[in-house]
Amino acid sequence: MKKTKKKKRTHVPLRMNMLFFVVFVLFSCLILRLGIVQIVHGQDYKREIARTEDVTVDTSVPRGKIYDRNHKLVVGNKPLNAITYTRSKTTSQEEMLNEARKLATLIKKDSPDDLKSITVRDRKDYWIMLHPDEAKAKITDAEWKKLKDGKLSDSDIYQMQLDRITDKEINSFSKQQLAVLAIYREMSSGYALSPQIIKNKNVTPKEFAVVNENLSSLPGVDTTTDWERYNVFKSDTGDAVLGSVLGNVSSSKEGLPKELVDYYLSRGYSRNDRVGKSYLEYQYEDVLQGQKEKVKNKTDKSGNVLESEVVSKGKRGDDLVLSIDIDLQQQVEKIIEKELAKNKPGHRFLDRAFVSVMDPNTGDLLTMAGKQYVTDPKTGKTVLADYALGNMTTSYSPGSVVKAATVLTGYQTGVIHPGEVQVDQPLKFAGTKVKKSWTPYGMGPISDLTALKRSSNVYMMLIAMKIGGQYTYVPNGSLSINKLDAIKKLRYNFNQFGLGVKTGIDLPGESAGYGGGVPKESGNVLDFAFGQYDTYTPLQLVQYISTIANGGYRIQPHIVKEIREPSEKSDELGPIIDEIQPNVLNTLSMKSSWIDHVKKGLWEVVNEQGGTAYGHINKEYKVAGKTGTAQGLYDGPKASEYWKRNELPPMTWNVTFAGYAPYDHPEVAISVVVPWSYEGTQADPHVNLEIADQVFKAYFDLKKKREKEGLDKSNSTQKVENAKDAKITNSSTNTSSSAQ
Repeated sequence: MKKTKKKKRTHVPLRMNMLFFVVFVLFSCLILRLGIVQIVHGQDYKREIARTEDVTVDTSVPRGKIYDRNHKLVVGNKPLNAITYTRSKTTSQEEMLNEARKLATLIKKDSPDDLKSITVRDRKDYWIMLHPDEAKAKITDAEWKKLKDGKLSDSDIYQMQLDRITDKEINSFSKQQLAVLAIYREMSSGYALSPQIIKNKNVTPKEFAVVNENLSSLPGVDTTTDWERYNVFKSDTGDAVLGSVLGNVSSSKEGLPKELVDYYLSRGYSRNDRVGKSYLEYQYEDVLQGQKEKVKNKTDKSGNVLESEVVSKGKRGDDLVLSIDIDLQQQVEKIIEKELAKNKPGHRFLDRAFVSVMDPNTGDLLTMAGKQYVTDPKTGKTVLADYALGNMTTSYSPGSVVKAATVLTGYQTGVIHPGEVQVDQPLKFAGTKVKKSWTPYGMGPISDLTALKRSSNVYMMLIAMKIGGQYTYVPNGSLSINKLDAIKKLRYNFNQFGLGVKTGIDLPGESAGYGGGVPKESGNVLDFAFGQYDTYTPLQLVQYISTIANGGYRIQPHIVKEIREPSEKSDELGPIIDEIQPNVLNTLSMKSSWIDHVKKGLWEVVNEQGGTAYGHINKEYKVAGKTGTAQGLYDGPKASEYWKRNELPPMTWNVTFAGYAPYDHPEVAISVVVPWSYEGTQADPHVNLEIADQVFKAYFDLKKKREKEGLDKSNSTQKVENAKDAKITNSSTNTSSSAQ
């Protein structure tokens, strides 16, 4: 029997078919999705990938320069080799730290100043970066659980770590690690895409070259030429001619001053911009700052810089030409130094002196000189420092120097007339001490001119009495004046000369002096009339005497004479943008004949025997003026020592002088103020007149010298006289040039 062999039937199980079907569907979906991405949205995604962002960055430019009236450079910009770092938007902390480590092997960043700038917080942050495991261990398991449960935030945990870092740990860094930290903190302190200066002082040629050679391995690092403000007339001790008036500029590290951050940011400044912090540099910030170079950086989606383009070239700030004569300024400062040194022995409170010199016809300040004895914090020694600023920020009782204003006020109020004679005798009022002039028994009947010449206090007191409504002096009688009305009239008229009001100088921080309000005693009104009640600044005194010298016009003093465009040539000034014109603040509502009459009295003070300045000032200069001596309790820097001991400070004397020359055609006016020059019954050293005589001599000697040299300032573009005396940057580019 034959056996029939069965054929095997082949078939795919159902589960396999289902698997194939699912795979088919998934591939179909994938193909469909790819089609949508490539066909429907392909162009959109291509544009997204290629998308760039334009970011404009401002690059700092050098500030404008400052010249004196004869076009000598006073303040310029010294070029500095600089190393900078610009981080991208996506740069991480770790990447910056790595860059800092590389850079620390190429440059030195461990000077005392560098290490001093590292704060305790910087050290703690750095320690956490270097010791992440140890930092994590400072947080307990319970605290980590609270973080997980939302009861603590990441910032809370980080603050706990900071608080628990010990002093030993933050002081455990090596010098090399601190150098890395010093570099890292500079890198991280700037904004993305904004160049941040890593080092710009004492960059050696070797450092500059080696960094340049390694730029390809240092992403974001670059080399450039930076600038530093430079005073040409700065001494080896660090004291600069007119330094306190010129003011300061913030450093690249300091950036915008904290108190002015919002103000400057609202005006388009960056936080790390250098700006004027005080006085002239601050007052003329808009002029000196210049226009920053704008660079547009094109970045990709990740923040990487693809391309940089200069949108607008930078332009350094405009230049200032001062009214100051720097040669006269230097000579006057030397005069003050010499006279203070000569008169200081035996006069324990004598520590300062001031001189203001002004053109009475234009308001040009030719000199603002001041010196003060201070203690050097480094050496502990007493040294003479610049205190030119004191001419406008400090005030003192001026004494008889204001008597010309008192006499003219007497004319104006109608209580006396030119040439009127009054009796100078000791005045004794009921219940008060005797009030008198400097002569023990009085000067007898004297005219107004003699009262000026011989400096009669009594004549001035009689004027004040009459202004207060009391026309007759009765020995041992009462002083029954209307003190409120009298002081108001006196102060109002004094204000017209510039006494007791701000002069309007183009600098911030000017003092108006001190007005003692309504006097407690009627006798204080009499004191006011001869300069022993209110206080005035040296600058107010020179404005006052200028108002008399020019015939009754109170001229606003100014320290800036011109604003000029920066020049491309290193030895020339650019064309004038603005020229400061004389500004009359007010005109005396007094007869010119009255003013001329008083000027005769001021002439007699200096040039006739019996005058209080006679024999002390060279007649060659044809000077007219008025001396002043004011007595009062010492109120200088050492007064607090007496008050602490519940003691009254001793009585001291301020000596002053205000005058002008030549008498017949005034071209220069000066004020001299020497506070606390001597005390008690010591002999008057006449230091005020010794200084005044030498200042007039210095002025006229310089004038003669220049006339012989035939100086000509007629061109709009002038040569810079001391172009070779300092090295400064010439433009906003990375190249530097010799000094202007």
